[in-house]
Amino acid sequence: MRFRAAVLHRPGEPLGIETVELGALRPGDALIRIRATSLCHTDLEVIEGQLTYPMPIVLGHEAAGTVEALGPEAEGLAPGDPVVLSWNPHCGHCFYCERDEPILCESYLRLGPKAVPFDGAARLSLSGAPLHNLMFLGSFAEYCVVPAQSAVRVPAEIPFDRACLIGCGVMTGFGAATRVARIGYGASALVIGCGAVGLSAVQGARLAGAGRIIALDRDPRKLTLARRLGASDVIDVSSGDALAGIRDLTQGRGTDYVFEAAGNAAAFRLSVEAARPGGEIVWLGKVNVDADVAFRWGSLMGEKRIRRSSYGGARPQRDFPLLARAYLDGGLKLDELVSRTIALHEINDGFAALKQGEVVRAVVRFDV
Repeated sequence: MRFRAAVLHRPGEPLGIETVELGALRPGDALIRIRATSLCHTDLEVIEGQLTYPMPIVLGHEAAGTVEALGPEAEGLAPGDPVVLSWNPHCGHCFYCERDEPILCESYLRLGPKAVPFDGAARLSLSGAPLHNLMFLGSFAEYCVVPAQSAVRVPAEIPFDRACLIGCGVMTGFGAATRVARIGYGASALVIGCGAVGLSAVQGARLAGAGRIIALDRDPRKLTLARRLGASDVIDVSSGDALAGIRDLTQGRGTDYVFEAAGNAAAFRLSVEAARPGGEIVWLGKVNVDADVAFRWGSLMGEKRIRRSSYGGARPQRDFPLLARAYLDGGLKLDELVSRTIALHEINDGFAALKQGEVVRAVVRFDV
């Protein structure tokens, strides 16, 4: 089987639209016809060389589509099922999986940087050579092969170009507020950075019943969007002393919860300064894994709790259908996160817009 995919051959180069070849499906495989896939900053970090993966590689990890075919022993799915893809397959029996921490699965962490499936055998090839895939998916293609557990059925009513957002950014931000922090009714929350993850944290805080939700960014357009999605207050970080503004809104204490979703050293420092004594900080953004981030020691005092979360405590089989239903019921807003819809051949333009901060999410649709 042959189909089109966006392939990265070397960091710093544009993605090339090429024809790739799929071999036979193996036990546990699910072949997914991709209907929509969105562009995430993690993909951009690979393109720019900030994250190192073997190449050539098919990027993309935030996607929705339909089950096209199943390999031997693949269970729980049927051809035609609408699915959202999860980038965190796990073995289910290692030290971490048995402690209900699938994001730390030993097989996942060992094989993820190699960009190969759990059995180590590439499913795609390009000109006869093995082709790697990012985060066990590689969704910048007309089709991709995933572990069956990574394809999660969702209601057929949700549009694919909205459903795809659930698989990464929405789950991470929403889950940080509702699964990781477990915001209490009436609590105060601060969200630093109003991209897809941060805006989803705003929505999670709203639906959890937070009494005050402060959104912080330097882009007035994103702050306006944050208000539409549930922020009670917004602060433009470029217009003055953000910390003073946060304390003015919280009787000088700081907020009960802080969600860092900007991914820079200044935002990490602000996150611990802005939390009240006894407050909880959830770090969602990231800097280069070898970079240092310094903190004022006093900001870490006061019994504050800090957690790093990569996927918002996701349990995809539980959470993806719930998030899809929340969208269909009107509680979770996804339409507002889609800034631009593009075709596969426009993907480099989409990443240029993402890098410039012009979009929250650009979504590749395969019917345009």
